[in-house]
Amino acid sequence: MKKYKYNNNEYELIDNYKDGFDNEEVTNKLAETDYFDYYDYIVGDWSYGKLRLKGFNDSKNKNVKKCNNYNNLSDYIKNECAYDCKWFSLKKINKENNK
Repeated sequence: MKKYKYNNNEYELIDNYKDGFDNEEVTNKLAETDYFDYYDYIVGDWSYGKLRLKGFNDSKNKNVKKCNNYNNLSDYIKNECAYDCKWFSLKKINKENNK
């Protein structure tokens, strides 16, 4: 799997439905915030030509909630994203920066 680095965190691309991953767009979105440092996963989806990002946690993470449990990703894609949209998920592979 391909690895990417954002804000001192390393990620692995684990899903890339319909080639939804665009490294330049993700880099631009994450450059201005450390908000996603708290999450184990970053999921991106495209709606009306715009990239939306959402953070998810592993079910073992003490901060996991139903709305951000990665085990519920398929429900999120089905219920919260545009029908059959392009999307991707990145998994954080260095855990020392989790907050």
